Amino acid sequence: MKIPKRIQPLVDDGLVDEVLSQLMSGKEATVYMVRCGDDIRCAKVYKEANKRSFKKAAQYQEGRKSRNSRRARAMEKGSKYGRKQQEDSWQNAEVEALYTLATAGIRVPQPFGCFEGVLLMELITDGEGDVAPRLNDVVMPKDHAIEDHLIMMNYVKLMLCVGVIHGDLSEFNVLVDEYGPVIIDLPQAVDASANNNAKSMLLRDVNNITDYYAQFAPELAKSKYAQEMWALYEKAELTPETELTGLFRENTQSANVDTILEEIKAAFAEEQERLERKSDADAGVFE
Repeated sequence: MKIPKRIQPLVDDGLVDEVLSQLMSGKEATVYMVRCGDDIRCAKVYKEANKRSFKKAAQYQEGRKSRNSRRARAMEKGSKYGRKQQEDSWQNAEVEALYTLATAGIRVPQPFGCFEGVLLMELITDGEGDVAPRLNDVVMPKDHAIEDHLIMMNYVKLMLCVGVIHGDLSEFNVLVDEYGPVIIDLPQAVDASANNNAKSMLLRDVNNITDYYAQFAPELAKSKYAQEMWALYEKAELTPETELTGLFRENTQSANVDTILEEIKAAFAEEQERLERKSDADAGVFE
């Protein structure tokens, strides 16, 4: 097929020899099957920010830190340079997440590098060598569903142990090869300790996956793996060796509204003082 404009520089540099076909086009990227020497791989071409339809991207990027102070200031101000750095951060987040998750023992495609908004990575195939199907296209017996659901809950646990939440996990972001599920699509991966939406995203990820497998094993719908994991994570008691049960008893004790409001007011006042100190420091004012 004709070489897409965004992949042409990789062809020029000898990283890609041939574009074989388009595999899919999603809300944040288009994925192609490419030949790199004797290997068949994926080339994920990220769409530019003004063409992405990924909703509420800012929620996912909350908590991501830039090691470069100039870059961080530019991203905060939204300058042209800052927008470019924001794009680089969005794209590189997936590469970093893939390496982090693979090291943690989670099955993800092997990345081979991100070049000017194009991520080269392993092509996941089935037992026949064809492109592996998405989970949403797979029908399975009850015992298979229970087994694979437990594998996925273990993957989510291992992700949380290294401080990562997928943020958009569903049956559409999981491939199934002859060895089981493989997690894909991670540019929106969330920092569990720094993002205020982390808990709700974890709950949604787990619920999405559980709802799918529950079609084949209805008893899974009653499990509460997300609540169990988050409670252990908050207490710093979640480890890769933790054996999950899927059981969790909700705290039904009534909240003390007045106490909560006082804590909110105190936190707000503390933040205002911090901002004032920062403003004084930026202006060269010292007490």
